[in-house]
Amino acid sequence: MRLIVGLAYACHGGQKLFAYPGGGHGMSGLAFVAGIIELVCGFLIAFGLFTRIAAFFASGEMAVAYFMFYVGTVPTLEAKFFPIMNGGELALINCWVFFFIIFYGPGRWSIDALGRKDKSSAAST
Repeated sequence: MRLIVGLAYACHGGQKLFAYPGGGHGMSGLAFVAGIIELVCGFLIAFGLFTRIAAFFASGEMAVAYFMFYVGTVPTLEAKFFPIMNGGELALINCWVFFFIIFYGPGRWSIDALGRKDKSSAAST
């Protein structure tokens, strides 16, 4: 899960910074910062390096995006409450998946796990 979500998140950053894959859109200062966070944190999460820190920044960025661009732009109270009505499902799900990764950690198959001295998660012989 961490690998796929991280790589998908990095694609959003690549699209903002390099207009690849799938073209890009106008860049403001905020979009540039978001693109850097998405690209760097996406790769760090995907490969499991500094996973909890990267997930913290990614979760925060998605929470800000959800409240700034989805909840804050719709006119009615009902549309603000339901993500299906304000278009913010992906931002909301990413926010909570990254929040979960902060507490769950990178797992066994990660670069972080290679450096861990405690091998209690390894299968016993």
